[in-house]
Amino acid sequence: MCGIRKSSLKTITYALMISLFCIVMVSGCRGKKTEVSPELASSAEAMFREGEKYLKKDPERARLYFRQVIDSFPQSFYAQQSKLAIADSYFRKSDIANMILAASEYREFINLFPFSPSAPYAQYQIAMTFYKKIYSPGRDQTKTHQALEEFKKMLTNYPTSDEAKEAQEKILDCEDKLASHAFQIGLHYYKVGSYRAAIIRLREILTAYPNYSGLEQVYYYLGASFYGGKNYPQSSSFFTKLISDYPQSKFAKKARKKLEEIEKKIKEAEKKAPIKKNGNRKSAGAFHEKS
Repeated sequence: MCGIRKSSLKTITYALMISLFCIVMVSGCRGKKTEVSPELASSAEAMFREGEKYLKKDPERARLYFRQVIDSFPQSFYAQQSKLAIADSYFRKSDIANMILAASEYREFINLFPFSPSAPYAQYQIAMTFYKKIYSPGRDQTKTHQALEEFKKMLTNYPTSDEAKEAQEKILDCEDKLASHAFQIGLHYYKVGSYRAAIIRLREILTAYPNYSGLEQVYYYLGASFYGGKNYPQSSSFFTKLISDYPQSKFAKKARKKLEEIEKKIKEAEKKAPIKKNGNRKSAGAFHEKS
């Protein structure tokens, strides 16, 4: 009898533990219970619709319904929709912690449903979790680099998707921000007289970000940096390029003045150049320093 009682006690205890576990699993963050009727539990669509009802007012409770759909009907259309709904619910919160959770959910979606029509959207949203947290040029650009990488991945994996055009636009915007950041660094070097460092930074922009919206600035300060280093031929080439490509730019007016100054300096140098034995002066090119 004692053995039977102990066995019954263990069974009751185990049953209570299971019940408690189930209650905890279906409880919301404010202690609310999510009761799923047999009729509701038997339908993926019904549970999904129930989750949708709570998305705005109680997202935690909504996620419980969505996760139940995923667990009970993993291959269904509503399992895919539920996974996206969970990710989107985190994304809408927009703070850093929820963006990390959103990116994780979107990645899981792609792993679970790689051939889903919604896979391009999930990849686009991964990129957006970084894009939404980009800092302005002059500050840390880690998020910009991460967003750019994910948008490029989106174009590579889903080039014909509806999101491809938007991804391309975001890529250009990210590159513009990175170019602006590099320009600010180059400008700083120019202002403190570190012309060689300025030239290196500014030239990188021309190579890495040829579509940068502020190229007229880059051309001007490249010309000005070479001018500061007394490399007048290189300086002239960038000023001339600026005037040719951006004739109406405010930098074009400044470039013209610089070209006039360079011309005067070259003429002065030619006058000072020593006379050769044949009576001709040495070429003014001897005056120009190497870059």
